[in-house]
Parts: sequence; structure tokens; C-alpha cells
Amino acid sequence: MEEKEKWLFRKAKETDLDSIMKMVDMAKEYFRVQKIPQWQDGYPNRESFIWDREKGCSYVLEENGKVVGTMAVYFDGNMNYNKIYNGKWLSEDLPYAAIHRVVVDAKQKGRGLAGKMVEEVVKMCLERGVFSIKNDTHRLNCSMQGMLKKNGFVCCGVIYLENGEERIGYERLLK
Repeated sequence: MEEKEKWLFRKAKETDLDSIMKMVDMAKEYFRVQKIPQWQDGYPNRESFIWDREKGCSYVLEENGKVVGTMAVYFDGNMNYNKIYNGKWLSEDLPYAAIHRVVVDAKQKGRGLAGKMVEEVVKMCLERGVFSIKNDTHRLNCSMQGMLKKNGFVCCGVIYLENGEERIGYERLLK
């Protein structure tokens, strides 16, 4: 008898919000302990994830029915990516997917779950004829940088958020 698929990457539902926020709170605590100033100012908050879901951009990864990861996937660009410093994007004018708010259940870290979500985004991109994925992260967020590099992303330079905070920009080409 064939084993039932244990992974499901799907759009987030309203009922996923509590699970998402528990993972986010664990990530914020991890950043605090590691002295990474990312996500220490109240962002992202519950409203951030409600906004993502209402826009149809919030996704979760389920393992055997339990939410173990989440990310937002936007296909409409990111104004923070319009200018990059100390480098350049791999693609200048290609449409791209932007992945944001990547979170994995702290008890599940090290299992490649973020990479599983990235591969699902690759499938989504290819179905849409989109051949680039971009992301940014804090300079001190070494675990995210490691995940991005492990999953084929290249460090492209520095971007600045609307509030002036610096982030490292990454891109993965799919062609």
C-alpha cells in the first residue's frame, strides 16, 4: 500500500493564525537571545499575517496535519528592492516572487523545512513563468542566510527598508 503524503504546502486559513503566531513568537525569542535586532519592535504582528492572508499571499507547510512552517509569497514586486547597493540583482527587469516572513517551528529547526517551502515556491513560479525569487534578511540572521545559500540563493547586495533599516538582498534564478 502506498504511503500517504505527509507534507502539504497550502494557502493559510484563518484557523492557522494561532499556530503561525506561536512560531513567530518563538522566532522573536530566538532573535532576542541571539542578539539579532530583527523582529524586536513588534513587527511582524498578527495584523501582518492577516494582511498576507487577505492578499492571498500567506502559505503554511503542514506535516501530518500540523503547521510547521509559514511564509508570505508576493508576485507583485517589492519597492524596497528597486535600489540595491554594494552589488546588483542577478536579474534587473525580470518579474519575481518575493518571499517574506519565513518561519519554521523552533522545535523543527534543522530539518530543511524552509527549503521545502522554497521548493514549493519554485514550482509556483515556474507555473506562472516567473524565473526569479528574491528575499532579504538581517545581516546578523545567519540561520536565514545559510538556508538561502543552501537553497540556491546568491547574496546580491544591500537594500534598505522603508524605515531605513539595512537588509542583505538575495536572489535565486530559476532558468
